[in-house]
Amino acid sequence: MPSIGVVLFPGFQVMNLASLTAFELANLELGRDFYDVIFLSEEGGPIRTSIGMVIETEPFSDRRFDTVIVVGSVRVDASAPGLVERLRETAATARRVAATCTGAFLLAEAGLLDGRKAATHWAHARALQRLHPSIKVDDDRIFVSDGNVWTSAGMTAGIDLTLALVEDDLGAEMSKGIARMLVVYHRRTGGQSQFSALLELQPRTDRVQKVLAYARGNLRNELSVEELADAAHLSPRQFSRIFREETGQSPAKAVENLRLEAARTMLEDGRHSLDAVAQETGFADRERMRRAFLRAFGQPPQVIRRNVRHHEPGQTA
Repeated sequence: MPSIGVVLFPGFQVMNLASLTAFELANLELGRDFYDVIFLSEEGGPIRTSIGMVIETEPFSDRRFDTVIVVGSVRVDASAPGLVERLRETAATARRVAATCTGAFLLAEAGLLDGRKAATHWAHARALQRLHPSIKVDDDRIFVSDGNVWTSAGMTAGIDLTLALVEDDLGAEMSKGIARMLVVYHRRTGGQSQFSALLELQPRTDRVQKVLAYARGNLRNELSVEELADAAHLSPRQFSRIFREETGQSPAKAVENLRLEAARTMLEDGRHSLDAVAQETGFADRERMRRAFLRAFGQPPQVIRRNVRHHEPGQTA
């Protein structure tokens, strides 16, 4: 039975524990206790989360774990030296080591990320790189696997990480079935971006939000200013002015960003040809899509697709 040692510390963020449901549901699907999840802390006993919930833990011991997972916190402070040392000792005998969100900082303090590629929450990526220059911090990936060390971005990205761990153990079909039970998109690939075009735009009014939703749902259309203005029930001139005031972008630029995000998602999915991606996302042809990718990412679509495959489970970063 693979044992999962989950390392907790005072003030950790409880959202990190949601990702552990993937192991629970794997046991349910198998009809037996395949995974054994144990909560660990430096001294054992009750550990209080940042929101006040208390979790009972066991102290570190000589027990060997198949996988050790370190959770993250909202605030990143230096870890207790004793916790760092116990983590280092326990990780040395584990088959895999992982961290969700800012748990990467604790792995880094233990020297477990030296010379490796790693992910963490985008808001803390620069700090991780500054404090630990030997790490190759990727501030845009959902999760990264480098050898036997796995790290993820923040919050819900931990679910993608644990689904990937389950896939590594039990196969893609099991992971896909668990994702359906969790009502999440079947495990986003590690190469997928942490950022969203709609979140970046952040319109203030429902009217502009509805236009963006319309554009996202009709990417195959031309999506001219006239078409978008009609969806907003405004004149093209009024619409262009209001749209730029609320989003800081022109309608044409926003539409291109939505097309890029949709195209990148399809490329990461790996099931569509470049021609199909270009048609479905409104770029019309591969060359137009290639130019847009070069402007936005500095790389053509083919390289983006190869990078995603490189981050798949079983591949080193």
